[in-house]
Amino acid sequence: MDELLRIRGARVHNLKNVDLDLPHNRLTVITGVSGSGKSSLVFDTIYAEGQRRYVESLSAYARQFLDRMEKPDVDDIDGLAPPIAIRQKNTTRNPRSTVATATEIYDYLRLLFARAAETWCPNCQVRVERDTVDPVARQMLAQPEGSRWYALFPIKTTHPGDPAELRDHLFDLRKRGFARLFQNGRTFEFSSPESLLDLDFSHDVFILADRLVIRPDQMQRVVDTVELCYREAGEILFEQAGEAEPLRLRFSERFACRQCDLEFPVPEPSLFSFNNPQGACPACQGFGNSVDYDLSLIIPDPSRSLNDGAVDPWTKPNYDWGIDLVSNVPPDTPFEDLSPDHQSTVIKAIHRFFAQVEKKKYKVHVRVFLARYRGYTDCRACEGSRLRPEALNLRLAGQTIAQIVRLNIAQAHHFFDSLQLPPEAAAIAGKILVEIQQRLKFLNSVGLEYLTLDRLSATLSGGEAQRIQLATCLGSRLVGACYVLDEPSIGLHSRDTERLIRILHDLRDLGNTVLVVEHDADVIRAADHLIDLGPGAGELGGQITFAGSLKKLLGNGKGRNGSLTGRYLKGELRTSLKSSRRPVNPKRTLKFVNCRANNLRGIDVEVPLDMMTVVTGVSGSGKSTLVHEVIHKALETRLKRQAGGEPREAEPQKARCARVERSELVREIILVDQSPIGRTPRSNPVTYSKAFDLIRDLFARTPEADKRGYTPGHFSFNVAGGRCETCQGDGTVTVEMQFLADVELVCEDCRGARYKPAILDIRYKGLNIHEVLQLTIREALGFFTESPRLLARLQPMADVGLGYLRLGQSATTLSGGEAQRVKLAAHLTQASHKGALYLFDEPTTGLHFHDITRLLDAFEQLIKKGASLLIIEHNLEVIRHADWLIDLGPEGGAQGGQVVAAGPPELLAQAPASHTGRFLRQILF
Repeated sequence: MDELLRIRGARVHNLKNVDLDLPHNRLTVITGVSGSGKSSLVFDTIYAEGQRRYVESLSAYARQFLDRMEKPDVDDIDGLAPPIAIRQKNTTRNPRSTVATATEIYDYLRLLFARAAETWCPNCQVRVERDTVDPVARQMLAQPEGSRWYALFPIKTTHPGDPAELRDHLFDLRKRGFARLFQNGRTFEFSSPESLLDLDFSHDVFILADRLVIRPDQMQRVVDTVELCYREAGEILFEQAGEAEPLRLRFSERFACRQCDLEFPVPEPSLFSFNNPQGACPACQGFGNSVDYDLSLIIPDPSRSLNDGAVDPWTKPNYDWGIDLVSNVPPDTPFEDLSPDHQSTVIKAIHRFFAQVEKKKYKVHVRVFLARYRGYTDCRACEGSRLRPEALNLRLAGQTIAQIVRLNIAQAHHFFDSLQLPPEAAAIAGKILVEIQQRLKFLNSVGLEYLTLDRLSATLSGGEAQRIQLATCLGSRLVGACYVLDEPSIGLHSRDTERLIRILHDLRDLGNTVLVVEHDADVIRAADHLIDLGPGAGELGGQITFAGSLKKLLGNGKGRNGSLTGRYLKGELRTSLKSSRRPVNPKRTLKFVNCRANNLRGIDVEVPLDMMTVVTGVSGSGKSTLVHEVIHKALETRLKRQAGGEPREAEPQKARCARVERSELVREIILVDQSPIGRTPRSNPVTYSKAFDLIRDLFARTPEADKRGYTPGHFSFNVAGGRCETCQGDGTVTVEMQFLADVELVCEDCRGARYKPAILDIRYKGLNIHEVLQLTIREALGFFTESPRLLARLQPMADVGLGYLRLGQSATTLSGGEAQRVKLAAHLTQASHKGALYLFDEPTTGLHFHDITRLLDAFEQLIKKGASLLIIEHNLEVIRHADWLIDLGPEGGAQGGQVVAAGPPELLAQAPASHTGRFLRQILF
């Protein structure tokens, strides 16, 4: 392969005829301000062309089932390796997909259990084994030499006790050469029918298959005898001959318990699949949960005692008789402090209580009452394992497959590293274990050690999903590919970034080209080759401002003509520094007492108001749980109750904290996340910010529009009137294909302009409504100088670094970071935010150092208008800028969920147990 990937004349989106050479088998980082053209170059040019070439290489028959891919606007790309894109998105919505299935670990686990696990009887708690022929023969030859044995197999009929069937069966056996019957040590000859009269057919009767004398040279004869008996009856009985109390050895090819005769299915990989009817729990069909009475709704606050209302339904006047069902349980002890036996008594009483109430569910109010306590909860039949009971009878090193997938990745890694198997099982499982251990090692390496293997894929963040894909790719050990990654450091703590860099280097060292769109300074410094796009965003970007090594970038001379990224890395530019921290007012501090959710175990958290508070901690330490599950939901519930609209008819809510002190200080809680601002092509930045209302008013007030009687509604593409009715204002029409994916085409009537020709005749300052929507926000600020109200709505979007967006750009094309900043800009237009608490989740996603400065300025504006900010963040520049920090940890998952330290950044930097503090020290002091 050519040593260089050559790109000539790339003009996709805002790229300005870019010529670029990228080295193969190197880690190349592409950086630049938001909107500078990074994704256009990497994903929409390089990756898109690689995909198109692959599709074009397929046969015409295969291509008819695939979407037709347009050629990117580029003159030539030479030396392109097969591309693999790992995006920063979690598109999995399948409720059956888990971390284990997504990484193929579960496939290997199923195979491992089918081939190397031991089956145990659930009744007798003894190991169940099939007696295969060779081991049976070896066991018999181990008996004393010269000892004599009868080899027997039982007579079995389809209908025991039917004389006619028994007679026919005996006749058939005699025809096939069996001459003797055996019972209680006596032999009966078929040739002497009168002797058969002494047989008691109400007890076991056997066919004498062979007489054996144990000698070393008898191996083949014993094998033949065992095979014969297995073929006839599926089992064999060896009885010692000539002894008053003979020794009996019974062997069976049936997979059954020898003590209780319970039969088990032969283990196959499908038995352990919850996606297969052979393995899925019949009650929940393999989902692991079902609609049932939810204990977390019935006992919302375990810190309460029975007398204090621990069991919510028993606090209702019509149902307070329920507490009489547990008269032997201490009534003043908190439920969580009760002994396991007493807790079990309460839970059983709850089930009896609901069974009693259900007898009257023909009444509407009773059905409403019962529905309040029902929700998705672990399936009672399989206890959330998703598998049928037969699959849980198999154990590997004492663990069932359900117990193994409940381990987190670090625990599972340790389990399989220390796994000791018997020699025979180890020989079978060797290659399987290598595959499992490799995948666990890579998942551990990308900072996901806190995730459990049974974690649903749909609940993963975009960064976690991307790192799982990264670990899976590394596990596949492909060579000669071109990996394209989109900000893999998102959601990673600084401690884990070092491990991510090692993974990227491992991918490169296998013989792959790695292209990474990234803003993290550590990842940029670890690159073999750097590309900086800019100098600005949108129309001001799309040019290569630097290409080369880090050494060359840092050696580039000072001055504004160089790389913007280089100036930040060299320290010429820095994000805005805070001159002083805002002091905490104890009377204006929210206190969340006894927070319990996921891995939070009864912690108390104080959030000071009127300032910028940042929640930090390693991945999986409980940051999102604290902010979203506890703080957001607790305050939202209180505000709804205060407004007179308790959620779902005042049904019980899962108590995530015992109480919130001084919650009355918050009048409004606003979550500014990265969800789309709209899901249709008609939604865009100006409709979201309400600026479009003012633009339509300007057009409606023009003389020509007034003469024609046009109202602002005529200039809306959301309602009938002025919009093109062929495409209903979308600008495109979707053609449904019978067997292929739908095709989206530019509307032939309006040619993508969205409006009727008569509406496009109306012009404001020389531009029609369609042309105005094609302006960037930066251009619009210069165009609408005569409308201060409109400028006031557009300026905040420019302030947060979105000046490159077009006014009418579809919301479906915005990244998560762009959508979040559009929402932030909309809030900046408000005059006052007194009593408002804003929640942000990693707002620096997709932001360059230069953009972070603008973001911090926007945060300061919100605080000056009376708002309080609570931010989840890993970026050290934002953390350094905070007034107050709450650091969770010390680790992720079960080892997290504690407040490691809280205070201003200078205090946190001195905390010895804080991973965040260790990295904060390096930039503060």
